[in-house]
Amino acid sequence: MNVFINDIPLIIKRTSEKVFKHHYDLILEEGASFNSKDLVGDVLIRNVSDATIDRMVRLMEVKKLKKLHSLTLVTDKKNRLIRHLKDQFKIVKAAGGLVVKEGKILMIHRLGMWDLPKGKLKKTEDDREGAIREVEEECNIKVEAFEKLPKTWHSYAYKGNKILKKTSWFLMNCLDDSMMKPQAEEFIEEVKFMTPEEVETVLPEAYASIAFVIHYYLRAAKSGMV
Repeated sequence: MNVFINDIPLIIKRTSEKVFKHHYDLILEEGASFNSKDLVGDVLIRNVSDATIDRMVRLMEVKKLKKLHSLTLVTDKKNRLIRHLKDQFKIVKAAGGLVVKEGKILMIHRLGMWDLPKGKLKKTEDDREGAIREVEEECNIKVEAFEKLPKTWHSYAYKGNKILKKTSWFLMNCLDDSMMKPQAEEFIEEVKFMTPEEVETVLPEAYASIAFVIHYYLRAAKSGMV
């Protein structure tokens, strides 16, 4: 599970999953003494309890941990810990698409950030049809979804509520972009197909969850998995 809190990825892993120590700048054990200033680079905490995940979520929400790149929590009770995390938020479901055409990726520019087209699901639709609807509405194109990409979760506050948005992502083919234009009422200023190299140059101006989905696709495409 990849949760983005204040644009920092929080990753929950089982104790049985492989962890490579050299991937981390700091490794802590449950109960170790530390403060927010110690959280620099990629941090791993092992044998995590409910109390520790509560503390870490509060730190990530309240403190501006500019030097923290990622936080990985390892536990032998992964499913229970995830349920405990979700119970702290109101869950909102959304879906979106990474649209490809002739080796290029469709990016949108909205409210000063580069993004992928996405939006909240309607009560009656499943994630695939919702993803197609959102992409077609936001970009005025026709698409088909043919493969699932990893889901992302990100938190934000809205009207005093803590929201955790679950976004289901799909890899999509562009069928018709002859009438492509940004959906102004959704504050989209630009819709553009970019080469992978062009996408990499704008990712510093994208949310971490968007960069996660794009990097997953680029790695999979390079290895021939998609």
